[in-house]
Amino acid sequence: MRSEDKKRQTGCPVAFGLDTFGDRWSLLVIREIMLRGKSTYSEFLEMEEGIATNILIDRLKHLEIEGIVVKSRDPENRRSFKYALTQKGRDLAPIMIEIILWSGKHDHRPFALRGALEEIRKDRIGMERMLLNGPEN
Repeated sequence: MRSEDKKRQTGCPVAFGLDTFGDRWSLLVIREIMLRGKSTYSEFLEMEEGIATNILIDRLKHLEIEGIVVKSRDPENRRSFKYALTQKGRDLAPIMIEIILWSGKHDHRPFALRGALEEIRKDRIGMERMLLNGPEN
């Protein structure tokens, strides 16, 4: 885990954001929760990108320490845990939307996924509101 001193020594807001949530795997875990409704370790392991177990454990711990996700016991299986975005995590919704829009503009590969892009284009405000407020609101 990165030390707090090294992580935020410059005071740069871009560096702070990247240190907090900006690595590939952290953003993909956030995507899985925010856009796909996944909440368990085993569901995260099923990501198409193929995350390794040790990396997933590290990213979940990091996101929890940073206050992006909260971990709680699964009420249906007391041996399991569920992960959910905190308000701080849901506040990343506009950033996720911008990444999707930017990718939609610049990713011209024939296999590029466009579902979320089209949903945002149809109702960006509604999508952002839903992601910011979470599924329970």
